[in-house]
Amino acid sequence: MTPRAPRRRTRFLRQSSRGPDRGARTGMHNDLSQGYFALFDLEPCFALAAERLDRAYRALATRVHPDRFAHRDDAARRQSLMLATHANEAYRTLKKPVLRARYLLGLRGVETADKTALPPREFLIEQMEWREALADAKGVRDIVALERLDTTVRRRTEALHDRLAHQLDAENDHAGAAATVHKLMFLEKLVAEIADASAALED
Repeated sequence: MTPRAPRRRTRFLRQSSRGPDRGARTGMHNDLSQGYFALFDLEPCFALAAERLDRAYRALATRVHPDRFAHRDDAARRQSLMLATHANEAYRTLKKPVLRARYLLGLRGVETADKTALPPREFLIEQMEWREALADAKGVRDIVALERLDTTVRRRTEALHDRLAHQLDAENDHAGAAATVHKLMFLEKLVAEIADASAALED
């Protein structure tokens, strides 16, 4: 029996096995239905190496950039624009830890958009203390205090990112991960408010 030739693996823009489609006619494969991780040929996990994502995005963005298809017909130009938009949306989502975690949880059927869900009481108390510190620093225009608060909140954020990696990649603790995501959403808002306060004092 003649041995089978090994299957070739395409890194990006895989073509459907159902036959020729618009992608075949335009010189691009239709990846609009691909999940974000598959689009960049990455394992779906939270502990995602930023440099790998960046490299994969740059390669794909270059490949489907509309400028490369300016001389092609309308169908090819539309397809390249849709693929570029899809790649940009996927990159923005996977680049930010909270959005990446929410996307992963969504793939696993876990909803995280419930804005009525409240973190534990201890976390809320911690939030109140930080917000009081923010108000005090703004009141006396203490940029050093704002920098200390920013460092504290960012360290707490990094610790929660580490926790998410365990919950999503090792423990499959979806409920715990969703609770951690809600905490991070609070912290992201606080970090933004600290940044706004610091910028106002520097003006």
